[in-house]
Formats: sequence, structure tokens, C-alpha cells
Amino acid sequence: MSSNGSMRQMQVLFSGRVQGVGFRYTACRMASSFSVTGFVRNLMDGSVEVVAEGSEQELIDFLGEIRGSHLGRHIIRERLHWTAATDTYDKFRVSY
Repeated sequence: MSSNGSMRQMQVLFSGRVQGVGFRYTACRMASSFSVTGFVRNLMDGSVEVVAEGSEQELIDFLGEIRGSHLGRHIIRERLHWTAATDTYDKFRVSY
């Protein structure tokens, strides 16, 4: 993925009952339906972090897919931060 003006990075921190429910693997599987790269990982505080890069529309659609899936019922809070893409990632993966 080439980093240009139309490419963005989205960082989302999800909290709630988001660990131990298959969140990372489901999000990774969902990402394969979109033109996004990045990672999803559990954080020590019990939240889940998603960092994804792609076009803004692909990222919005990916986030909508997460929210609209069975994962949505586990999400109590969401913090979303947008920045320019770094072109660091070559695929979307689960990070440990």
C-alpha cells in the first residue's frame, strides 16, 4: 500500500468485554474483506487495539463491520484517532 494523501491510519481502542470473545481473530478475518493493513492486539488493561491503514472509506467500512457484528455487543467504549498512513504494514494480522 502506498502512503499518499488519500491513505489514512485509524487507531481504535475498544473497551468492554472485548478479550476472550474471539475479537482479534474475528477482526482479522473481517479485515481480509477490505483493502486495509495493520494489526489487532490485546492490551494489558483489558482493551483491544486496532491499528489499520487504507483509504478512509475502507477504514470506515471496516470499523462499521466490527461495530455491526456480534463483537459490537461486547464494546462499551471506543476511542478513535485518525492520522496519516505510515505505510508500515504489508498485511493485517493479529499481534501478540
